[in-house]
Amino acid sequence: MTADAQAASADDGLREADLAEIHRHIMWNRLVAVVEEQAQTLIRAAFSTAAREAGDVSAGVFDMRGRMIAQAVTGTPGHVNTMAAAVVHFLARFPADQMSDGDVFLTNDPWLGTGHLFDFTVVTPAFHGGRMVGLFASTTHVPDIGGRPAGPDAREIYEEGLRLPICRLQHRGQLDPTLLDIIRANVREPVQVVGDLMALVGCNDIGRRRLGEMLAEFGLDDLGNLAEYIFDSTARAMRAAIDRLPRRRYHSEMRIDGYEKPIDLRLELSVDAQGLLLDFTGTSAQSAFGINVTLCYTAAYASFGVKCALAPEVPNNAGSLGLVRVVAPLGSILNAQEPCAVTARHVIGQMLPDVVFGALAQAMPTAVPAEGTPLWLLVVSGETTDRDGATQRRFGMTSFHNGGTGARHELDGLSATSFPSGVKAVPVEIAETVTPLLFVRKELRADSGGPGRWRGGLGQVIQLRSLANQPFRFAAMLDRVVHPPRGRGGGGDGAAGVVRTTRRTLGSMGAHDIHPDEDLIIETPGGGGLGTPAQRDRELVIRDLREGYVSAAQAEAVYEFNPSLQQEKR
Repeated sequence: MTADAQAASADDGLREADLAEIHRHIMWNRLVAVVEEQAQTLIRAAFSTAAREAGDVSAGVFDMRGRMIAQAVTGTPGHVNTMAAAVVHFLARFPADQMSDGDVFLTNDPWLGTGHLFDFTVVTPAFHGGRMVGLFASTTHVPDIGGRPAGPDAREIYEEGLRLPICRLQHRGQLDPTLLDIIRANVREPVQVVGDLMALVGCNDIGRRRLGEMLAEFGLDDLGNLAEYIFDSTARAMRAAIDRLPRRRYHSEMRIDGYEKPIDLRLELSVDAQGLLLDFTGTSAQSAFGINVTLCYTAAYASFGVKCALAPEVPNNAGSLGLVRVVAPLGSILNAQEPCAVTARHVIGQMLPDVVFGALAQAMPTAVPAEGTPLWLLVVSGETTDRDGATQRRFGMTSFHNGGTGARHELDGLSATSFPSGVKAVPVEIAETVTPLLFVRKELRADSGGPGRWRGGLGQVIQLRSLANQPFRFAAMLDRVVHPPRGRGGGGDGAAGVVRTTRRTLGSMGAHDIHPDEDLIIETPGGGGLGTPAQRDRELVIRDLREGYVSAAQAEAVYEFNPSLQQEKR
């Protein structure tokens, strides 16, 4: 063979390899589109505001070993990453050879699912050509699960509501009517809860149908080879990101409000040949109240913090998640043991990315933001009555409201933005439609962002009033009231949160009755600042003044800027 012929043959081989790589990426992207349609179907079909309006959901496809191949773009880390670990539990309870086409399985067990009873995870096997080729899973937060109303006040899981082990909801296309009757009989919102379950079933069904179409289009018999390619590609990319860190131990700690006493979160992050080890030894013991975190939820948000800082562009699947190991002592608040209460596990669990950032800041200081504020849930319930005092209807709603995120390098923090959960706030118009409550005020909270070269994001002020002339119940599950988000690199702390009415100060944990003659007022915390305030660009200070983000008093006291003179102090 001549040299020219050899070169041509090599070029042909290279082109063939390139085309094969492109083909695999097309199939990978198609799989992501399948699970995104799965998630969007769930949102469109859901009954409750948490899924329909806030997007508090997750969706994904798994291989025959229960490893997550792809997740939907839409979803929250607390659902996606716990679901990623949950499917293996389903396969342990119902091995693949016991699953049939048309079967559907579910659980809301906090230790096997997402960390509390309000989240249902539904798993559906997918068949193609007469044999099982994978599984689809989805999760959402339902509006009620019985027991005590949502809140941190319970002392045991038994008080918190209905707990279902991994069980079969549907067999060969036939729903289990007894199981649905049990659920209806134990919840306050049976129509919404069962409606959300049917949305979970329906979105998984869409996923398996679209997968069948994809396999037929690309001439695939199963997902095996594609899954291994995805896992291998992702793991290599994640490994490369980890290898940029020096192999040493990094430490971080954070004190937060807790319920009955403050809580210390402590982390040792180690880089080794296996990847990253996140060890929370030294963290406070589990609480007597319902703010405890199961290990699956701890791992979900701790690993999410790693991904955000270290490898945000790397896809989230078993390949990347497998390189991050998370451990916490048994009986600690991050590895709480049965039968402890866990309803408000998000209050603690969503602090973990900031704890991880504190460790990674020692190795990559320009890659992590200052501390921010996790979700501030507005969980309200009550009833309306007629003139004779008879109950007309009961209502309950979970609405998501947020404080400010921490400042980022070269960027201010985001105001009234959810991180790390990513859920959206329920629109005021929707909240006022499903409850007899009026939002009197909902606005950004001036001066709440931590000062710095880059300012922390602002919190918000929410004022709520009942139009029913009846008390309503507010279940407070809030933190960062005593210990606000900390600044970094010389930046100031964000403003602490405030919980009160027009007549009195309220505790940040526990149930409160809000009377007809008072309004509920929530002031969410601001994010921490980054860099010293003296370094902030004067034009940015002027902009903040113009927009009302900072007051004239703060501009002069913190940034040494006199608004009346439009010049710096000398």
